Amino acid sequence: MLINITLYATILCAITASATQKKNVLLICVDDLRPELNCFGVDYIHSPNIDRLAASGRAFHNHYVNAPTCGASRYSLLTGDYCPEAKNYALFDRAKQLKDGKRFVGPSLPAWFRQHGYTTVAVGKISHHPGGLGGKNWDNPSQVEMPNSWNKNLQPNGEWKHPRGVMHALAEGKIRTETELDVFEAFDGDDLSYPDGWIAEKALKQLEILDASDQPFFLAVGFIRPHLPFGAPKKYHDLYAELELPPIPYASKPRHRSTWHSSGEFMKYKRWSRDPNTDPAFADEVRRHYAACVSYVDAQVGKLMERLEQSTLGENTIVILWGDHGWHLGEHSVWGKHTLFEESLRSPLIIRYSRIPSPGQASTAIVETTDIFPTLCEIAQLPSPDFVNGTTLTPQLINPSHKGHVAISYHDKRTSIRTESYRLILHPDGYAELYDHSSSRGEINNIAEDYPQLVNQLKLELKTRLNKL
Repeated sequence: MLINITLYATILCAITASATQKKNVLLICVDDLRPELNCFGVDYIHSPNIDRLAASGRAFHNHYVNAPTCGASRYSLLTGDYCPEAKNYALFDRAKQLKDGKRFVGPSLPAWFRQHGYTTVAVGKISHHPGGLGGKNWDNPSQVEMPNSWNKNLQPNGEWKHPRGVMHALAEGKIRTETELDVFEAFDGDDLSYPDGWIAEKALKQLEILDASDQPFFLAVGFIRPHLPFGAPKKYHDLYAELELPPIPYASKPRHRSTWHSSGEFMKYKRWSRDPNTDPAFADEVRRHYAACVSYVDAQVGKLMERLEQSTLGENTIVILWGDHGWHLGEHSVWGKHTLFEESLRSPLIIRYSRIPSPGQASTAIVETTDIFPTLCEIAQLPSPDFVNGTTLTPQLINPSHKGHVAISYHDKRTSIRTESYRLILHPDGYAELYDHSSSRGEINNIAEDYPQLVNQLKLELKTRLNKL
C-alpha cells in the first residue's frame, strides 16, 4: 500500500521530536529470545509486560536477524551493516580497524547519537561481551569492543565476579567454565538470584540519573536470559509446572542436506544422560524452563517500563525491544540457534513512542535488524546515516499494513534471502535450499530442484540487493 507523500510528512512531523526537545531512546536487547511471547501468538506464555509494550506500540511479527549468533547479530544492530564473515568477535575486529585506520568504518548506532548531543549508557549485554571489554575474563579495559560509543558501559557483576560469569551463570554465581553446569534449574530465590535482576537494578538507577539530567539519552539495557543455561527464580517456573505443552512442530531431523546441526552448545551442559530428541518428557521440561526464563526477563522489562512511566520521561522516549536471534526448541530436531531456518532467524521486534498511529496493530512486513539504525534516527530527527545498509521502518510505523522488503541472513559461509513467500538458502558449493512459506508445511520440503527458475530469480534478487548496499 502506498502512502500519500503529504500525509506521510504530516504524520511524521506529528510523531517525531521537536527541534527543541530531542527524543530519548531506551533500547532493550534480549539474548536468545525467539517470538515466544503472548503478543506474538504463543498464548501459554506469561509475558504481560512485553505484551503491554506491544499493545502501545508496533510489534513486527516478521522481523529477521542478519545472523543466528549473538556477536554477528549485534554487529548488525549496532552498525546498521551486515557482519563480515558473521563472526562473534566482529565488533572487536571493527575496533581494531578503527584504531589502525585501515579503512573507513562508520560510527556505531550509539556513537551516532553521542555525536549529536546524547548521553549514551549501556547496561548488561549490548555488544557480544557484557560490559564491552575483552581479555580472558572480559574485563580488560585496554580491549574495548565499541570505541567512542558509550559515556558509560556498565556490567553489574553481583556474585558473578566478572562479565563472563554473568553471561553463563546460574544462581549463586555458578559459572559454566568452573563446574559441570546443569542445563536448567529453578532456584528458590528472588530476582537478584540471577544476573538479569542485577542488570535491571543498575538500569533503574541509570534512568534515575538520566532523568535528572537536561541531556537527551540513549540507554541500552541487555538481558541475558533466556540464554543457556535456562535458570530462573522458581516462581517463574511455577507458572508452567503443570502446563501441558503443544506438540513440537516438524520435530524430525531434515532428510535432505540443510543447515541442521547437532545442538552442540546445548549438549555440553549436564543433562542427566537425557536427550530431548528421544525423551519427550525431558523436551517438555526444557521448554518449560525456557518459558520460565522468558517470564523472568518479562518481569525485568516491566520494572523498566514502570519506572519510565513514573518519571517525566515516558512521553518523550522511544522504546525498542529486540531479540538478538531466535532459538530452536526441538523444531527440525535442533535445540539451539546457528541454523538458517526460520526458528533461528525470526525474533521479536517492538517499537513504541508517543502518538504512534494505530497503536497495538502488528506489522507483518518482512524487515531485518539493519533497519533499526536508520529508523531510530528518523524518529529522533537525527541526520540520516548514509553508511548503513538498513531501510527506515517509518512507513510501517505510520501504516502497519505497509509492505516490507527482503531479509538477508548469513552463517558459516551460507546465505539466506527471505521474501514474503519463500526462503532461499545458498551453500558455498552452489547447493540450494528453497522453502515455500505460502504452504503450511513451511521449511520441511526442499523444493529447489523442482523450481530452478525461481531459485535463479531469488539468486538474482539477492545479488542485486547486496550490490546496492
